[in-house]
Amino acid sequence: MAKISVLSTAYSAPSLDRRINRAIDRGMNRAGADDVLHTSGDEMARNPGMRLDLGPVKDVQVNRSAIERRSATLGTRRTVKKEVQAAWLLHAVKTIDLTTLSGDDTEGTVKRLCAKARQPISAKLLADLGVTEVFAQQPLATGAVCVYHHFVATAVAALAGSGIPVAAVSTGFPAGLNPFPQKIEEIKASVKAGAAEIDIVISREHVLTGNWRALYDEVKAFREACGPAHMKSIIATGELGTLKNIMRASILCMQAGSDFIKTSTGKEPTNATLAGSLVMLRAIRSYHELTGYKVGFKPAGGIRTAKQSLDWLMLIKEELGDEWMQPHLFRIGASALINDIERQLEHFAYGRYASMQYQALG
Repeated sequence: MAKISVLSTAYSAPSLDRRINRAIDRGMNRAGADDVLHTSGDEMARNPGMRLDLGPVKDVQVNRSAIERRSATLGTRRTVKKEVQAAWLLHAVKTIDLTTLSGDDTEGTVKRLCAKARQPISAKLLADLGVTEVFAQQPLATGAVCVYHHFVATAVAALAGSGIPVAAVSTGFPAGLNPFPQKIEEIKASVKAGAAEIDIVISREHVLTGNWRALYDEVKAFREACGPAHMKSIIATGELGTLKNIMRASILCMQAGSDFIKTSTGKEPTNATLAGSLVMLRAIRSYHELTGYKVGFKPAGGIRTAKQSLDWLMLIKEELGDEWMQPHLFRIGASALINDIERQLEHFAYGRYASMQYQALG
C-alpha cells in the first residue's frame, strides 16, 4: 500500500492534467509543467489549411542516420518508474482511440468495445491506486472509439452521454483505392450517422509519383466533406518508401487542412515506427511555426505494450511539448494496448501481474 499512497500524493494538485504533467516532469527531471496552458479541443482553433505551397515540399531535407539513431536510443535514454510511470500510463489511457477494424466485427463486438472505452480501468483498481476521487468529476475514458462506417450508429448509441467521440475510418480504408466520388459520399454518410472524427486514407500513388497537386486537392476535398467532423489523414508511412516522402506527405496533408496526421492504417506490413513518427512530428512543429496552427498526431498499428505507449509520449514531450500530449492533439490508435496498460497498473498496485484471461478485451 505504500506505493499506492505515493501515487495518491502525485495526484494532490487541483488540476488533473497538471497533476499528471507534474509527475511526468519529475520523471523526466524537468520543471515547469504547471506553467503550461492546457487548451481543450473546443477552445483550440482548427487548422484551416493554406494555399498549396510546394516550396517546403521540394526543400525537404531528412538526416536519415540521425533520425534512426535518435529513435533507436529513445527508450534507452529516457525512462519513468514507479508512481510516475503509473501516472503516465493513466494519462496514456485518455489518448487511446480504442479500435476494432476486423472483418468479423459485429454489433456485439462494438458495444463491448464502447463499454471498455467508458470504463477502461476497473473501478477497484482505480480505488486501490488511490485515484478514485481524481476521476470523480471527469471519469477516466479513452480518447475515442474507432470503427468502420457500418458500425458508426451502433457506437454513437452505445456511447451516448459519455462525451467519447466516435471516429470512422473512411475513403476506401485501408487501401484508399475506391472511386473518388464514393470516398466523398462515405465521409458524408459517416458524419451524418454521428461520427465526430473521420480517419481518411490518402492515395499513396500521388506521393510515390510526386503528384503533389493531386494529393493536396484530394485531401482538401476530404476536409470539406468532413464539415464539422475533425479529420485525421492517414499517410501510411510503411508504404511511402522514404522518410522524405513521409515528410512531404505530412506537409501536404496539413496544408490541405488536416486536423491530425496519422502514421498508418494498421493493415500495412510496417505500421507506426518511432523514426517515421519523429519525421512527422518535426513537420508538425514546422507547420505550427509557419502558421500558428496546431495539428495533432496519431501513431497507429502495432502499438500493443505499455512500454511502447511511454516511448511515444516521451517523443511527443521532447519534440512538441506538454500540450501536444493531451488528447485533443495526441491519440494512439490501438485495440490491445489497453490490456497491457491495465496489467502494468495492477503490477504497480499489487506487486504481481494478472492473467490475461481477466482482461475484459483479452
